[in-house]
Amino acid sequence: MTDVVLPCLNEAPALELLLRRFPAGYRAIVADNGSTDGSAEVARRLGARVVVVPEPGYGAAVHAGLLATDPVDGVVCVMDADGSFDPADLPLVADPVRAGTTRLAVGRRRPTSRGVWPPHARLANAVLSRRLRRTTGLNVHDIGPMRAASRDDLLSLDLRDRRFGYPLELLITAARHGWTVTEVDVAYHPRTAGTKSKVSGTVRGSARAIRDMSAVLAR
Repeated sequence: MTDVVLPCLNEAPALELLLRRFPAGYRAIVADNGSTDGSAEVARRLGARVVVVPEPGYGAAVHAGLLATDPVDGVVCVMDADGSFDPADLPLVADPVRAGTTRLAVGRRRPTSRGVWPPHARLANAVLSRRLRRTTGLNVHDIGPMRAASRDDLLSLDLRDRRFGYPLELLITAARHGWTVTEVDVAYHPRTAGTKSKVSGTVRGSARAIRDMSAVLAR
């Protein structure tokens, strides 16, 4: 059984639909980061394991979820909980890791319709990805919120960022350790009605993510 960490802050409408579509062999761990809309209750009702994460921040939620995963299987996926990714795509990132062809698989978002990825967020991602390629030599084009790696490998990196800089710190640190990093295309859908991105939904959210990620690059 492959555990999937879903960092979550007020995603009840999305979870209601998302968790019903999980493919066989994948188990959801919802890392609830202070939701006030009943997200945790929805997740439990649909059979997901819920980890309460009092420390605010995307990285804090992912790290707590990672610690809660089953060490027996070994491979862990991470995916946003807002319905923008299809759980059917999870094998695209998990299978290369399980086969040993890569240490870290990262989903490259491919929008399924216009307006899915706001211009300000897409530009910010492109700028950061370009800096990442120039700094590390990794051939990646997305600071992907869908990814997979070995649980032990992830914990061995000892990542410290607990905010939006976490995905970038992961890629930089993986590169420094000589990991093979593979980018795979995944569909990027409109978010479930009633949910709003904590990053790309507003210019302010994107600016906050850029600030956190820029601090990681500066280190």
